[in-house]
Amino acid sequence: MRKKIILLGSGELGKEFVIAAQRIGQYVIAVDSYENAPAMQVAHEFEVINMLDGTELDRIVAKHQPDFIVPEIEAIRTERFYDYEKQGFTVVPSAKAANFTMNRKAIRDLAAKDLGLRTANYRYATTKEELEKAVTEVGIPCVVKPLMSSSGKGQSTIKTESDIEKAWNYAVEGSRGDIIEVIVEAFVNFHSEITLLTVTQKNGQPTLFCPPIGHRQERGDYQESWQPAKVSDKDIAEAQEMAKKVTEALGGAGIFGVEFFLTNEGVYFSELSPRPHDTGMVTLAGTQNFNEFELHLRAILGLPISEITLERVGASAVILASEHSENPTFSGVEKIAALSKTDFRLFGKPTSRPYRRMGVALTYDNLNASVKDVVEKAKDAASLVQVNK
Repeated sequence: MRKKIILLGSGELGKEFVIAAQRIGQYVIAVDSYENAPAMQVAHEFEVINMLDGTELDRIVAKHQPDFIVPEIEAIRTERFYDYEKQGFTVVPSAKAANFTMNRKAIRDLAAKDLGLRTANYRYATTKEELEKAVTEVGIPCVVKPLMSSSGKGQSTIKTESDIEKAWNYAVEGSRGDIIEVIVEAFVNFHSEITLLTVTQKNGQPTLFCPPIGHRQERGDYQESWQPAKVSDKDIAEAQEMAKKVTEALGGAGIFGVEFFLTNEGVYFSELSPRPHDTGMVTLAGTQNFNEFELHLRAILGLPISEITLERVGASAVILASEHSENPTFSGVEKIAALSKTDFRLFGKPTSRPYRRMGVALTYDNLNASVKDVVEKAKDAASLVQVNK
């Protein structure tokens, strides 16, 4: 039963995954580009490498001979994963899933062209001149994102033609990996956006869906999330059908964070992550019978998940740094700890920078409580904690 897992990327999501793995006796090697990353602090072993260096990736896979290779971030030489599968290693959820979703181009073309899902009108650009042409074709306002990035890095909205050059420079600066290309999306007039955590299982077990999670973003990065989000039966059925189609096309077992825009015309597919999702940190508030990290682990190991049940309403709100520090400290922890029906996580990141996510406040209440009130409480709780230099 004890399996060896290589975790590629060791941020806060990886840390919670390692904790879930430790609780049922798994062995984890945490990998990242810097020492003392959050997941390294709770793993059995760690490796510090540049994950965009395929030779280095090959070296640690050969060294550790893992049962599972679990990517947690985008900036990985994912095309190597196909070779690992041929060698008999299990890539989570699959080499195809990791390779397609680490690059917005592959996943968007799969969803829109191959599967016919409703998406925003979009174009690609590899130069500022191509971006200008793409903006003309999709119209203003539009959203520009690097093909490889995470947590909103490099993402901006073009509201006038004068924004184009700035958007291009920001996207290039925020791009992860060595691909300099952006996706330009027509602005979708949505009234809300949700993450539908979708769990694919082994051995013919059914695909399961978590209750929908609502979220609010700034700078392309989530600020608060809540569960359950208010979604009509028609929209949730459409979102589940889309999520099942795209996860089946990608293959493998694990949790996928599938993002949708909800509009008056119906549901639009937005993005997909083949791993626990940052908005899903709300599940750490005990909103479900299993949190998203436990679900990911159980699906990977082939442990049957009979059901996912909503246990209480909950919300998460991020705790952000405001300045650079090589040794960040926290104040106000006693204040948040004194609140009822409230919890928090400090991720243990060794350095801080403006807007870096350093922790999260978690609030919850019974199933009949107001989700809106729980969200406000989470925001208030997060504001009590200060990240200091």
